[in-house]
Amino acid sequence: MTRPVDFMLGELRGQLLRMARLSEEILQKSLAAVRERDAAAAQQVLQDDLAIDRMDVEIDKEVLHLLATQAPVADDLRRVMAGKMMANDLERVGDLARNIAKSAMRLCTGDSASAPERLLQLGEQSQLQLRRAVESFERDDAELARRVLRDDDQVDRDQDQVVRAAIEEIAQHPEASSQGVDFVLIAKHLERVADHATNIAEYVILATEARNVKHADKLSPQAPAPGNAS
Repeated sequence: MTRPVDFMLGELRGQLLRMARLSEEILQKSLAAVRERDAAAAQQVLQDDLAIDRMDVEIDKEVLHLLATQAPVADDLRRVMAGKMMANDLERVGDLARNIAKSAMRLCTGDSASAPERLLQLGEQSQLQLRRAVESFERDDAELARRVLRDDDQVDRDQDQVVRAAIEEIAQHPEASSQGVDFVLIAKHLERVADHATNIAEYVILATEARNVKHADKLSPQAPAPGNAS
């Protein structure tokens, strides 16, 4: 027999997936604006982000209504709370896409160089991390979520390389420092997108396996104590 809470959880899930798709779309659009020097696409991202903000507010209302009327426990409560936290991360992805779009608009002015290939590759990696995290939620696939967690370190390393290269370019060509700063900012935003994808993957594991893996590496008994790392 279908419970009222099942219907409400289904509605919440549908809202989250729509929000996730829009977050993916505007991230893709913001990166296309960087790659193609497309000011119109960048401007559209700024408008699309408002839609994500509105969806975040609606999901807040749904969660509060569900908690107040159904008093969910155990598995149901985990899914509600995981959904609420996921919405927060998707809203932040929208903000980061907006920030990337602002950099794209600045890069559209003047005779700026093309975006470095490493930066564009980092964009593809961050998009893939977000796509896999959303898919893991859509499928209740904890193993795919764990893959997102494993791949996050590589995104961090690649972001470091992009930032170092941009800083070296600024030192060698100070006349182009403004565009170099934007490349650094974009790389930082992309690394944060991957972090939010990691958070979503952690929520999927929490909801599907009742396991909290947040900060698992740092908090494990084998982890070195602060100040004692070799």
